[in-house]
Amino acid sequence: LFPYSRKGAMMDNRFATALVIACVLSLISTIYMAASIGTDFWYEYHTLSPAENVSDAGRSIWEEFVSEEADEKTYTDALFRCNGTVGLWRRCITVPKNSHWYSPPETDMTTNCISFSLSDQFMEKYIEPGNHNSGTDLNRTYLWRLQFLLPFVSLGLMCFGALIGLCACACRSLYPAIATGVLHFLAGLCTLGLVGCYVAGIELLHKKLPLPDDVRGEFGWSFCLACVSAPLQFMAAALFIWAARTNRKEFTLLKAYRVA
Repeated sequence: LFPYSRKGAMMDNRFATALVIACVLSLISTIYMAASIGTDFWYEYHTLSPAENVSDAGRSIWEEFVSEEADEKTYTDALFRCNGTVGLWRRCITVPKNSHWYSPPETDMTTNCISFSLSDQFMEKYIEPGNHNSGTDLNRTYLWRLQFLLPFVSLGLMCFGALIGLCACACRSLYPAIATGVLHFLAGLCTLGLVGCYVAGIELLHKKLPLPDDVRGEFGWSFCLACVSAPLQFMAAALFIWAARTNRKEFTLLKAYRVA
């Protein structure tokens, strides 16, 4: 049995290496996902002269931006004019530190952010943004709600998968790692769905509210973190499932060999 036992040890080392790599990928994807949820740079707007906009006509827009009654069109216009950034939880604009009517325009800028409330996350989107009488835009409404819910589902699945992995270590068995792999695969689908929902929502919004000629919009690094997190989750899932299934087959063959 010595040659076969030696081969079995080689297989065990291979599975251990796969599991370590999978765990590292899972940890990195979790960190990336958590960072993307907690930051405000999913989409960024760049305008040529934000200080002038805020000092003149944009001052009233800033006041409406911080208002609790600000609708989608109001805060989107402010994002256009004031180098705004949008996250899953907050919207931010860049304004002068001193924007009183009696003060000259300043070049010293500061970033102010307003959080989306829970009711804002589930609020209906309208066919004409800002016009409550135009009817509900179901596509944008459900895309917005999904982009809020999916990242938390993704994180929850990965945490539950990690718990199952710890139980597998305690039981000294690789077979439960299949469940960990399946949960990571589902988490990857949720993250991929999040990215797709966000892109579709931004494109539909810009069809309703086109960007001004002097404003440029682009996806930010928070969005890129979510994009990177999805393939990492899929790779971790593949390694978990491969290691568990292959180890199971090797154990069955070894058991049959010993019985024979």
